[in-house]
Amino acid sequence: MAKPDNRNDNAEKLQQMKENTEHNIEAAEESLAHTDMKEEQKQSIKEKNKRRVESIRGFEAEMADEMQARKNGYKGEK
Repeated sequence: MAKPDNRNDNAEKLQQMKENTEHNIEAAEESLAHTDMKEEQKQSIKEKNKRRVESIRGFEAEMADEMQARKNGYKGEK
């Protein structure tokens, strides 16, 4: 039997995922600035950071949806 849908802490989980992703971007940028690496590796990190930025936008949109659901009285019942 499947567990019931519990959205009570989704916004907080999304916020933590967003912060972790932001930290990963910063760490990658720091690595780019202070590590000798091949241009191919640098490009790979830059592309990965672009995808991370896209993920952050997705997290923000999902957080907005979750906050709206809370505002509209979502209580986690199904």
